[in-house]
Amino acid sequence: MALTSAFTSFNLPVKNVEQSKAFFIGLGFELNPHFPENESSAAIVIGDNLQIMLIHQSFFNTLTEKESVDTSKYAQMTIALAFESREKVDEIVNTALSLGGKLHADPEYHGSMYHWGFVDLDGHLWAINCMNMDEAQD
Repeated sequence: MALTSAFTSFNLPVKNVEQSKAFFIGLGFELNPHFPENESSAAIVIGDNLQIMLIHQSFFNTLTEKESVDTSKYAQMTIALAFESREKVDEIVNTALSLGGKLHADPEYHGSMYHWGFVDLDGHLWAINCMNMDEAQD
């Protein structure tokens, strides 16, 4: 049996909610208008039924008894998003870099998949991809 949810969220600890919010809006993502915004958190829609919750580090620390990851030293996960074209992948990564993000990986082309990555303002790793489904089926 497959589980479904109305909206899937990833909670990301951030140092400055306003700066992180501006970064992701600058990438072309939108605020979730149904989620109350405050100085401790903001919801950014990054796909159909998918959002990231930007949660201030101090508030995030109240949500778990575990120590959060120091993203300057450790990678906890990579957030991978797929888009429709190589041009869109390039646009997103180049925009991320212009907004203060850092390069995570050089562009790579693996037959049917194009991949490029960046690190956001708080050290979270993003893999931006596109797949040519016609080539993938050959």
